[in-house]
Amino acid sequence: MPPVEPDAADCCGEGCVRCVYDIYEEALERYRAALAAWQARHP
Repeated sequence: MPPVEPDAADCCGEGCVRCVYDIYEEALERYRAALAAWQARHP
């Protein structure tokens, strides 16, 4: 299951080094990599 995208209200807008959107993007990359690996094993 893909990660849930944060709502705009979840971001404080202060330019945090680890913004909730950064964390989401990292989780989405891991999800996509895992999905691609699964798809490669199950043609």
